[in-house]
Amino acid sequence: MKKLVATAALASVVIVFMTGCAAIGPIQGGVMGPLFTQTDAAVAVGTAGGAEKVGTSESTEIIGIATGDSSISKAMSNGGITKIHHVDCKVLNVLWGVYAKYTTVVYGE
Repeated sequence: MKKLVATAALASVVIVFMTGCAAIGPIQGGVMGPLFTQTDAAVAVGTAGGAEKVGTSESTEIIGIATGDSSISKAMSNGGITKIHHVDCKVLNVLWGVYAKYTTVVYGE
């Protein structure tokens, strides 16, 4: 009986990690494939007149452990941008959480 309870508990934990927020989730306007995803999508549009500078920031995940800062403000800082023209994102995901990378790309002045 203890073995059955332990197996059920372990299966529950695995299911939570495979379906929860431990992996990069789908992006608005984008698609997500459980085996492989490599997409680009638009995120936002700002008021800058041009897109002379580019800044990027990224977060990565390897087997359920995610790190990084893929915020717009980090990408602006990395590119020396003060006014946003537009923001894109790039998503790479292999086997739904085995390896994933989310990159924010900010264009502006």
